[in-house]
Amino acid sequence: MFRAGLRNTMAFAGVSVCMLFGAAMPAAADDHVVKVTPLGSHDGEFCGRDRALVFEDPNGTRILYDAGRTVAGPDDPRLGKIDVVLVSHMHGDHVGDQRISKTNQGTCGSPDTGVSTLPQSNTVDIAVKHGSKIVTGSEMPAFFAAKLKDAGGDPANSLLVRFGGEREVGGVAITTVPAVHSNGVSPSFLTGPLAEYLAAAGVGASVGPPTGYVLRFSNGLVVYLSGDTGITAEQRLVVKDHYGAGLVVMNIGDTFTTGPKQAAYVINDLVQPKAVIASHANEPATSGGMVQEGTRTALFRDSVTVPVHVPLSGRTMAFNGMASCVSGCN
Repeated sequence: MFRAGLRNTMAFAGVSVCMLFGAAMPAAADDHVVKVTPLGSHDGEFCGRDRALVFEDPNGTRILYDAGRTVAGPDDPRLGKIDVVLVSHMHGDHVGDQRISKTNQGTCGSPDTGVSTLPQSNTVDIAVKHGSKIVTGSEMPAFFAAKLKDAGGDPANSLLVRFGGEREVGGVAITTVPAVHSNGVSPSFLTGPLAEYLAAAGVGASVGPPTGYVLRFSNGLVVYLSGDTGITAEQRLVVKDHYGAGLVVMNIGDTFTTGPKQAAYVINDLVQPKAVIASHANEPATSGGMVQEGTRTALFRDSVTVPVHVPLSGRTMAFNGMASCVSGCN
């Protein structure tokens, strides 16, 4: 289980030892890393609809987070093997109500996501093709179990982990944490009279509150995935004080989630990680792989006191157990 604990480093017989979750463990070597690969709409850029990240544990377990619209379906060659799919909430830009046909279509600010995935979703299509587990909290597991069954998959592959609990899949410990957002299922994901009634009323079905995630990898790296959220007290009391997250994937897009200044407060004052990956910027944040000045991403980068890593699509970053990027970061 996750354990609360302080992270301290000490020297013992010339070997660096990390105190994490109250237990001593050797500091990870540079080749014992968690790989993080963004799957965006345009190669080498951080674009307006980019959400998806693939995490690969040193043991080979691969986790897709919020496939959204920029993964080109289950046959996207960038996916490789996918063991686990995480979904923070049911909005179309996260679960995937439509998707790209291939990369570099349209513009970075307005990518072409014209392939409909309704009523199933990009998430379900990927999970069925790859035999992946879908791990969610709240009331989402029952929804995904039904979708998997409808698509010819195994409904038992939809797994629950609620706040305060933990589920280990492929050697990676997964828990959900609170996010403050909405989580209605659009009628477009549904069929039959219920879908028609909801659409006519202008409302969606409820699957409970949205979530963030905390992941603990086999090299000791602890990652907080904020999901779409505003500022919450749990970001300090739970994510920092209990789980001790070293790396954060932080949404910065404003209006729909934390803006860059609010996100910077979360990082600097609440979670206080070792490093952060910007996410969900809702803008063409880069050009030629370089952050454009005047963007939300630039403001966030300049407001944060820890290293900010920009998720350039297709560029793999590697993090050791202490959340230091050892390769691939800009």
